[in-house]
Amino acid sequence: MLRTAAILGLLAAIGPFAVDMYLPAIPVIGEDLGASIPATQMTLTVYFLAFGIAQLFYGPYSDQVGRKKPLYLGLVVFVVGSIGCALAPSIGWLLLFRFIQGIGGASVMVVPRAVIRDMFTGTQATRLMAMVMLVISISPMLAPLSGSGLILIADWRAIFWVLFIAGAASLLITGFLQPETLAKEARIPVNIRTLMRGCRVLLTDRMFMGLTFIGGFGMASFFVFIASASFVYTGEFGLTPTEFSLAFAVNAIGFFAASQFAAPLGERFGLTRVVASAVIGFAFFSVLLVILTLFGMGTLPMTITFLFLANACLGLVIPATMVMALDHHGDIAGLASSLGGTLQMVAGGVMITAVGPFFDGTTLPMVTAIALCAAIALLLASRVLPGPKPVRHRA
Repeated sequence: MLRTAAILGLLAAIGPFAVDMYLPAIPVIGEDLGASIPATQMTLTVYFLAFGIAQLFYGPYSDQVGRKKPLYLGLVVFVVGSIGCALAPSIGWLLLFRFIQGIGGASVMVVPRAVIRDMFTGTQATRLMAMVMLVISISPMLAPLSGSGLILIADWRAIFWVLFIAGAASLLITGFLQPETLAKEARIPVNIRTLMRGCRVLLTDRMFMGLTFIGGFGMASFFVFIASASFVYTGEFGLTPTEFSLAFAVNAIGFFAASQFAAPLGERFGLTRVVASAVIGFAFFSVLLVILTLFGMGTLPMTITFLFLANACLGLVIPATMVMALDHHGDIAGLASSLGGTLQMVAGGVMITAVGPFFDGTTLPMVTAIALCAAIALLLASRVLPGPKPVRHRA
């Protein structure tokens, strides 16, 4: 399981890496290309939207041809997008190639989840998913620092050349280390009829949709933070790009450290109870941070602390909801993974776009949007998750 987690984690880290490494450079890119803050933030939005929408293709495609071919295709597109971003002469061209990059990066998000479902279900799948997330945690801890370092010795374009190298390395990992996990006899021919039938099953499954959006609005809160944090931390709090990278890493550590407890807690208390409790914690810490900010107590240490606690709760919510949503759809795991991923990414993109007009470079709009995401997730959890049941302990 450790080897599988390492391989899948390194592949899945490409998508977040293309965001996290880029964060310290966002203000610099805006200045260099003469773009406004909303236009520069759009380079994140178009990436997230492409990243989400493209998953609708990779999932069904992987159900038909196996898991490796979609990885090859997506990584090649990602490499092309990275080259285009590195050479972009204007904000418009950068937006176009970020969109292409997102289309490619989507494959390494949806396919590893389907691979996990091919191999395990329940708490075993949650454990593997958490281990994969632990590997992915390399990205938010090291990528921003790498990005800020590259800005100092080169310029922002060097970031995309590094992403090009990372994409090429992922192609080699896929080719030589990742085995095929979907047997030929288990593959499903993709046509409009089977695709529509599968989508109808998923879209009318109350539990699937509820779990997808509970995790989705949790992820959306993180997307809002990603899109806003570099401006807030360097603008309002006066941090340097390197200091911002460290502050960002602290918030991310809470998420990935907590994710390692999702499976053990799920085995003891049940995944449903873990998700319900963690969503409550997520909403509590997020709303409390808004209140503190409104009363002038939203200092840098206070902001980092409460975002750390909120993200720690998300570390329990997201891997568990991903696994629970796929548990009863193993025969269409690729489609379920892609549709769930698309809905979650679109939710994140919509939240970034909705917050954009209200964002002024200060903390309050950012933390308010995060709290709104938490409130929606809590409302969904209260409507979708079944009530508590007695937990049977082994003698």
